[in-house]
Amino acid sequence: MFEKSAWSSERNSFVESFGGKDLDASLLLLRELGFMRADDPRFAGTVAAVEKDLRQGDLLFRYVGPDDFGRPETAFTVCTFWYADALHALGRTEEAREIFEKLLARRNRHGLLSEDLDAHTGELWGNFPQTYSMVGLINSAMKLSRPWEAAF
Repeated sequence: MFEKSAWSSERNSFVESFGGKDLDASLLLLRELGFMRADDPRFAGTVAAVEKDLRQGDLLFRYVGPDDFGRPETAFTVCTFWYADALHALGRTEEAREIFEKLLARRNRHGLLSEDLDAHTGELWGNFPQTYSMVGLINSAMKLSRPWEAAF
């Protein structure tokens, strides 16, 4: 049921709700959650659609449609880590590292990240520090780290 109801052949992507058309960055977790493998063309299609609709510069918005507060104005930090992880899974590792390093550069002087980032100014917004953001940082760092054998 999931695959039929959440897939949009028009978008060549999974969508945020059954029968819906909108995207949500959480779709980048489909591989992480075991719904599909990274070599499934639907995963690549979903990542491409998310890139097209939700990426602004080096950051990813969770979604772009209005919610109770209006249109989102800041990028949800953990989503950009999810994006880096998805790029890595697709073999786009250098691109993933570049995104990751740009996120690292946005930390405050204590190495902490906020819940959101302003896509234009890089200013930290929202809850601070944000556990989701820091867990995203740790997970991405583990995926993107070179094996010990390759480091020496």
